[in-house]
Parts: sequence; C-alpha cells; structure tokens
Amino acid sequence: MSLSEQEMPIVVAMSSKILFDSELNCGPAFSFVMALKAVNVRLRELYPESEELFKVLLDGNAVEMIQEYNLEDLITPLAVSEDQRLGELQRKNTHLYLSAPPGSQLQEAMELGIAAAVMYNPKNIMDLTETPLRVVFDGDGVLFSHQSLKKRGLQGFLDHEREKVNEPLPDGPFKNFLAALIKLQKKCDKIIMTYLVTARNAGNAGYRALNTLKTWGLEIDQAYFLEGAPKPPVLKMIQPHIYIDDSISHVQGALKEGVVACHVKY
Repeated sequence: MSLSEQEMPIVVAMSSKILFDSELNCGPAFSFVMALKAVNVRLRELYPESEELFKVLLDGNAVEMIQEYNLEDLITPLAVSEDQRLGELQRKNTHLYLSAPPGSQLQEAMELGIAAAVMYNPKNIMDLTETPLRVVFDGDGVLFSHQSLKKRGLQGFLDHEREKVNEPLPDGPFKNFLAALIKLQKKCDKIIMTYLVTARNAGNAGYRALNTLKTWGLEIDQAYFLEGAPKPPVLKMIQPHIYIDDSISHVQGALKEGVVACHVKY
C-alpha cells in the first residue's frame, strides 16, 4: 500500500558534485543538506512514526563522505545512468532536482513536473546556522509562470498587472516545492522559513503575487517587493541556505555576496 498524501516525504535530488567537490571538500549544497538534516531531527522527535521528512537522492559517488558526516539516514545514493535519471526521479516523486553547472536535463525535469535548477558555488560562501531552514524564491519564472514576463515594456507590464490584479498568476515550476515546504512547516513552528524576493513593486503587481499565493492556500513567511532594486542586500540579511531565481544577473549578484544561488533555466 502506498504512503498516504499526509505521509509523503519531500524528495530532493542533487548531483554529488554540488555536495562535495572533486577534492571532497564541502560544496555549495552542504549547508542546505545539513539544514534538511536538522529539520528531520526535530520532526523525528515530534513525530517518530511519520515518513513526512526530507529525503535526498544523491546522483554520484560520495559514500565515504556521507558516512563521515552521518548523513546515511537522509541521503540515498541514486545509482542510475543519465538516461535513466529522470524516470527514476519521477518514480521517486521528486519535488526538487539540483544540478551542477552547466546544468543537465533541467528543462526535461520541469516538463515532468519536477522543480529543477542549476546550483552555483560562491567564491566566499557565507557561514550559516543550520536552523531554521531558509529558502528564498523569486516570483515570476519560479513560483509563478515565466509567461507573466512577456515583453510589454515597463508601462505595458504595469498596465497589464493593474488590469489583472485580481486574477491569480499561472503556476510556476516551484509552486509545488513551496507547497511541500509549507505543509511540513505547519508540523513544527520555526523550523522552516520561506521568502519571496521579487522585482515586482508593492502596488498592483505585488498585490497580485500575494493574492495568487492566497488563492493557492499558501502563506509565505516574508515577502519583499523591490521594484527593480538590487536583491543582494535583502539576501545578505536573510542568509538563505538556498536562493532560486530565473535571472542569471540576479544569481550572479547573489554569488558575489556569498549566497548559494540556483538558476532556473528556460
């Protein structure tokens, strides 16, 4: 008998290259994985029989390092060929797939309903506390469909958002991952924090974003509407374990500040 919806784990698949580099040093995903482990520890204390935990599928060979950091309960090696990878991720009900640069099978994964991005390594990664798990999402192209960014010019975009202000935005590829985080978050307060950091303004465009989340039944912890202002100052304040954006310029700006950033490619 399959697990009930209430007991489904949140499955995160990733390349071993972003967890440990070729010299077996900790990679950009390491702090994220340790934060997932900390969430699981707390959830097991509160719900010892529950299977609603994080599970990591690691694509690549890192058995010794998994053992060294006591990650056996969290990480399962993904022993499949590249041709078999996406089928296996689909069978495992994967929520999130993180690839090493330059990015492999990202678009194909998203077409299967799996949130996917390539994770980059900052030169000087910031030191992070394990708890709470902090995840930052961009809006358009990440939580919301990238179709909302059709070329209209600034004034055309503002006019369009004013006309559609009460109409929910179409789903983006990371909607279901956010929903899974919020569902898990409700089981134990303050073990997960979710953030929206978007170039939308706080007027009609921002209202439409919040109204969309409300329509979906999702309550994000904090939302920042920057109206085109740089994102790095906000990201430095939040200190996320993972930041997800579809704009490579925003990703590069975050990396310069030591933030682990993931690019959603279209």
